[in-house]
Amino acid sequence: MQIWEILLISIALAMDAVAVGMTNGMAEPHMKWGKILAVAGAFGLFQFLMPVLGYYCGYAFSTLVEKIAPWLAFAILFFIGGKMIVDGILERREKKEEKEQESLKPLGVGKLLVQAVATSLDALAIGVTLLAVETAQGLPMSALWCSVVIGAVTFLLVLPAVLLGKKVGDRFAVKSEFPGAILLIIAIKILIEGLL
Repeated sequence: MQIWEILLISIALAMDAVAVGMTNGMAEPHMKWGKILAVAGAFGLFQFLMPVLGYYCGYAFSTLVEKIAPWLAFAILFFIGGKMIVDGILERREKKEEKEQESLKPLGVGKLLVQAVATSLDALAIGVTLLAVETAQGLPMSALWCSVVIGAVTFLLVLPAVLLGKKVGDRFAVKSEFPGAILLIIAIKILIEGLL
């Protein structure tokens, strides 16, 4: 795995947080800078923590991971990418009224933490993927630094998304099909490299 693949994975993982951050901006058009930074920081923090947690939990099964590393990385990325595509298609079918009602609820600390955890669960599986890739072919940097990149990219993408949400609403929201397709392509590449 190369550094550019880590960056693409980071961007793909951040898309859920970007969409939610934009919705938060739409719901609170007068959100202050402190709260904007808190929103971006919460998403970035959990996108950093989850891969670290997944990576170290994966050590409990390290013997198994070593044997099936390419297949495991492929399966996890393929599942996450496929889920993003399906979620994007289903999201378009939702009623507009339901989205509007949900976005009007005030954003408190509890709701922000729930959002941050919910949007970072995919990153937990990426931590296991990092262990599998490290075992099979190596990483361009330590898994901890890969997680730092994932968290930083999320922060840097959510921050303008909240600001954009405040300004223009969700007309420019990124659909999850595109980042999902990126993860599918990376999954197939990892599987092919592992088999060769």
